[in-house]
Amino acid sequence: MGHREDLLVAARRLLETKGYARITSRDLVASSGTNLASIGYHFGSKEGLLNAAIGEVLDEWCQQLSALAMESPDATPVERGLTAWTALLHGAASKRELLLSFVEALAQAERSPELRRQFAGHYERIRRQVAELVGASLGGVPADDPRCRSAASFVIAVCDGLAVQWVLDPEAAPTAEEFAAGVLSVLTASLQPQG
Repeated sequence: MGHREDLLVAARRLLETKGYARITSRDLVASSGTNLASIGYHFGSKEGLLNAAIGEVLDEWCQQLSALAMESPDATPVERGLTAWTALLHGAASKRELLLSFVEALAQAERSPELRRQFAGHYERIRRQVAELVGASLGGVPADDPRCRSAASFVIAVCDGLAVQWVLDPEAAPTAEEFAAGVLSVLTASLQPQG
């Protein structure tokens, strides 16, 4: 591996153990066996490195959830969404430190245009991936169809909301089963004829 990859591996490890806000450039150098100049050369800043590592984690988790959601060829779009959200809630405990680092990083992005652009890029990439899945779930609708992009934004918003609730108060956040039951009851009630 080169310095870039070494830094990304170290950043991921530190995000899981120290949290975004407490990682220093010296921590990254010590953990990666590289040097301070490598951070600037490859990522522009410590924050750029940490956000690149978070972006990798988000991409991997999105791919894992997507694979689960698309596993059954006969599942409806709602069933696929519920599968992804249920897996997110079941996996939250094992990803707690990374979720907390993600929330910490989002708060910092508001004060840094560079970091904000980086996170916007992460979201655009994930939105495109989810829109492709939505399109496939709808029988081959192109991913750039506004319905697919809107549905992808909705799916991502639910994932983010569930993750934030779980980080803040895991005991009060809904279980996967409670969440699925709630979504299904709202959908069922919404589809009932009015009158």
